[in-house]
Amino acid sequence: MSVSKQLAFSASLLASYYGNIRPFNTEINLIFRNVFTNIRNAYNPDTGLFTAPVRGVYHFEVHICGYGSSSHPTSAVLVKNRQHIFMSYTHLPSGGQKASNGVSLLLEIGDVVYLRMWANSRIFDDHNRHTTFSGHLLFTM
Repeated sequence: MSVSKQLAFSASLLASYYGNIRPFNTEINLIFRNVFTNIRNAYNPDTGLFTAPVRGVYHFEVHICGYGSSSHPTSAVLVKNRQHIFMSYTHLPSGGQKASNGVSLLLEIGDVVYLRMWANSRIFDDHNRHTTFSGHLLFTM
């Protein structure tokens, strides 16, 4: 495999502490700060943005965790260049809950993919790394 086809990243939400990303009255970008791997550095842990360095098909996965609340769901939206691609969502009144989703996308050089937390949602993470964002290049085009 050529070096240009070797690209992958995986990160969890919180780097050094635990807790909820609290509910905000507006959507916010999620920044996954605990980077497990970042081959070719296409994921930026300071901004939460993945930027495609080559044209190709990429696969992304999202796993989010939350604790039940009657008023605050656990939800995140995967966004490509400001376009809503998919949502991971769960809303139970009590107990731990997780939601996951994945997608393969054709990206052009410079396309940006990131996650946004919906308004009035909350997401949990801790040292067990419940909430993760990962992606890798399947093949170039």
